[in-house]
Amino acid sequence: MVKPFEKLKLHGFNNLTKSLSFSLYDICYAKTEQHRQEYIEYIDEQYNADRLTDILTEVVDIIGANILNIARQDYDPQGASVTILVSEEPVLIDPDNSENPGPRPDAVVAHLDKSHICVHTYPEVHPHDGICTFRADIEVSTCGIISPLKALNFLIHSFESDVVTIDYRVRGFTRDVSGTKHYIDHPITSIQNFMDEDTKKAFQMIDVNVYQENLFHTKMMLKEGDLNNYLFGMGTDSMTPEEQKQITKKVFREIKEIFYGRNLPEVK
Repeated sequence: MVKPFEKLKLHGFNNLTKSLSFSLYDICYAKTEQHRQEYIEYIDEQYNADRLTDILTEVVDIIGANILNIARQDYDPQGASVTILVSEEPVLIDPDNSENPGPRPDAVVAHLDKSHICVHTYPEVHPHDGICTFRADIEVSTCGIISPLKALNFLIHSFESDVVTIDYRVRGFTRDVSGTKHYIDHPITSIQNFMDEDTKKAFQMIDVNVYQENLFHTKMMLKEGDLNNYLFGMGTDSMTPEEQKQITKKVFREIKEIFYGRNLPEVK
């Protein structure tokens, strides 16, 4: 294990592969079949291949890579993917792998040299109870000195997320000039160390880390939510207090089930 902030003098290329994987979920309620169809159309427009390409292009810039080629696809009836071929930029200054939050904003696959970035979208609606769920799966996998963690905050805030699950893993090894193998080239105790304060305040978080395997997992659930922010095609002003209560229970039950990864028992 590398000591904190110790600069490695490597023998040849940095062969470590650093993979950052997300699943981001946005939940809402659409009362009528028309509203549910309009929600799918809205998601397909909001997160179509062009928009996802813009997001991935920004990620490539944040982590310090060059785009070589772009391929993208919108799917019928819904969803999208994008592939971007990129290469690593020449490093003019020492790379910053310290635990500092990267930038944040006010399905896509991108390939680096021996690396890739991918995003795929999965919008879906429940045919009976009005719950609508949008999921975006993202993976940023880099080989060399560039770090996918620098794109962490930008990606979280590029989507309207109620639940986020994040995995970070460093695989392989690289050698220093003395021939010693190193299995990680930067200090990390939690993915949370790379998040900005606003994000940490907004979300409830749980870590499950396996330090000896360089495996880090963080689950995030939005702490507070106004019901109006979860309604599509209507507002609380058109609902009775009893309807608001029932829909609130339904929406936040869905969020908790996704966060905990299991179906929760009904509470009378």
